[in-house]
Amino acid sequence: MENKNLNKSKNFKHRIANLEDIPEIKKLMELSINDLLGPLLTPEQLEASFDSMGLDDQLIRDGTYFMIFNEGAFVGCGGWSNRETLFGGNHTPNRDDNFLDPAKDSARIRAMYTHPDWTRQGIGSLVIHLGENAAKKLGFKKCELMATQSGKLLYETQGYKPIEDILYKTETGKTVPMIRMEKFID
Repeated sequence: MENKNLNKSKNFKHRIANLEDIPEIKKLMELSINDLLGPLLTPEQLEASFDSMGLDDQLIRDGTYFMIFNEGAFVGCGGWSNRETLFGGNHTPNRDDNFLDPAKDSARIRAMYTHPDWTRQGIGSLVIHLGENAAKKLGFKKCELMATQSGKLLYETQGYKPIEDILYKTETGKTVPMIRMEKFID
């Protein structure tokens, strides 16, 4: 995919998402999953991706979900969490809103999506940096995430190491490959 913004200025600004942003966030998530992850998966795996990913509005309610803008345009989003849920949206059955213990658990890097026209411009790195710094302030020494096939390279360049490859099975029986990754941040 050709990146139309290679020569554009990158004046990224960020802010914490609020509940009124949900429609705009969902639109970007769908576009990102279709355009960036879709070419790497079978149609069945792409369908499973929509079943296993998406908006977890607990991140927004916790104030841990960031929106990234360039010259006023919404170009990416993502966040972090100090709750048990590692991945998934409001509709995903693996949710657990219990709080993690920074002394023994890993903070979660969660729900990162970039507009397809803005890939490889530093948006994902910015979101990771914001999340890791916030987690450090709460005493976390490690972060963990569940990577998709399209996100693995970004996370590796940011120091994340694969822990395990999984084949996540949705409630409909479809599967999608994911990679659980972690990084020490202290």
